Amino acid sequence: MTRHHRKNEGEPPVATPEAPPTAAPAPATPDRAPEETGLTGVDVECLPPATREELESLRRERDELKEQLLRRRAEFENFRKRVERERQNAGADAVAAVLKAIVPVLDNLDRALEAEGSDASLREGVELTRRELLAILESQGVTIDDPQGRPFDPERHQALAHEPVPGVAEGTVVEVYRKGYSYRDRLLRPALVKVAAAPGAHKVH
Repeated sequence: MTRHHRKNEGEPPVATPEAPPTAAPAPATPDRAPEETGLTGVDVECLPPATREELESLRRERDELKEQLLRRRAEFENFRKRVERERQNAGADAVAAVLKAIVPVLDNLDRALEAEGSDASLREGVELTRRELLAILESQGVTIDDPQGRPFDPERHQALAHEPVPGVAEGTVVEVYRKGYSYRDRLLRPALVKVAAAPGAHKVH
């Protein structure tokens, strides 16, 4: 429909378009809380009670399975680390056993150097052999423990005697009978020592 307006007599009528009808507002939809939709996006409130209970049971089962999966994953990671640690320890044990068997050779070389009346050329050969062997051991992580003058360490030293020594603090190593050796953090053998006792204490062997 159009309406006709006449400004002056004799002029043709001008058609004026009518405004289009406005669309009716969409009906308001009630807000839905996230928990009201189920695993498939279905409105849970519209489902029968039995179905809602089954859906909730499935949700709980899903959460339990997820928790079990996380626990199994953590257990597997711990197992993997333990296997790797045991593998490394097994290798270190094998190396330590070989090095421990070599250490007495150094003792024999030291005794040969300490012997009096040895031929000069023989001593030179023994000293050269000792240095080469010691260099090999040190390159593998072996360290020598000569605790002379240091505090006694029961974890690394073995006391063969306790004796009061004037001017020396109790618990100080005053004599080393045999040096100790370590491989990284492993004790190959303890140092055999004499330890200063408290003044007035009896000499103990």
